[in-house]
Amino acid sequence: MIQESQIEETLQRLFDEMEFTEQPAGLYDPLRYMIALGGKRIRPRLCLTVYGLFHNSFEPGVLQAAAALEVFHSFTLIHDDIMDKADIRRGQPTVYRKWDANTAILSGDVMSIDSYRRLAQVPADVLPAALELFSRTAAQVCEGQQYDMEFESRDAVSMEEYHQMIGLKTAVLIACSARMGALLARVPEADSQAFYRYGYHLGMAFQIADDWLDTYGDTVVFGKSVGGDILNGKKTWLLTEAMARLNETGRARLQSALAMPAATSEEKAAKIAAVKSIYQELNVGDAALKEIEHFHTKALAELEPLSLSVLQKKMLQRYAASLTGRKK
Repeated sequence: MIQESQIEETLQRLFDEMEFTEQPAGLYDPLRYMIALGGKRIRPRLCLTVYGLFHNSFEPGVLQAAAALEVFHSFTLIHDDIMDKADIRRGQPTVYRKWDANTAILSGDVMSIDSYRRLAQVPADVLPAALELFSRTAAQVCEGQQYDMEFESRDAVSMEEYHQMIGLKTAVLIACSARMGALLARVPEADSQAFYRYGYHLGMAFQIADDWLDTYGDTVVFGKSVGGDILNGKKTWLLTEAMARLNETGRARLQSALAMPAATSEEKAAKIAAVKSIYQELNVGDAALKEIEHFHTKALAELEPLSLSVLQKKMLQRYAASLTGRKK
């Protein structure tokens, strides 16, 4: 079994030494910039964690698969920031702000292509399954983003619709990361599916935590502006739950707050404060924290039937805690 410290060292080395094509610099510099921004690396870490439960060292193809997951995720962030008009990512200017939207679109495209180039280096016996899993997941992430955009123009969505959206937009890639590690470790199919569900539930918890942090987090710690979801009309867990708890009069009041102008920094602050005030009255912040714990518990339940040692399960429990108990 490979320990967390070795996984951490491997990830650090993998991304410190990651190389992209040199020219044209205007196309590839944004890729280098995104990887240099760092981040939590939760997807490649999960892939290596699951693989490491069953092996004592990493073969090169496994590292390339882990890299592919992070590169693909970074591509989605480049494009998401354009759609969300986000100024800050991981405490630094977003790619489209540092360069421009056209550069960000094209660089994001080539980053997606690069993720497939890396994934193609996995061992031949698991390559078809890995490609099928990765491609299906990539399409699902785009589907989730489309739902996210469509929801912005709607007054409200149901919690079922919200769960479907974040399941596609966020959870499936984390689930894919867990199953990718299992595929590469050649575990039985039933176990591989259990790892997928473990990752999926963690992904749901992770996204709800992200929604919570966007409203209640610290900008310095969070790494991006707080309140962006409110300003962009995002249908977060908090907003969805608030709408469900309010009567017709209350929903009208919340809609009025969401419709407040946000052209200046003062107007933005006032709009965020008005919406947060309603959230506070409804106590949806604490409710979100309970929902995060609910999905965390579901994730750990998927491990129970697996033939894993106490040490193996504890490693997966620590990984889950790192995602669902996060402050940034």
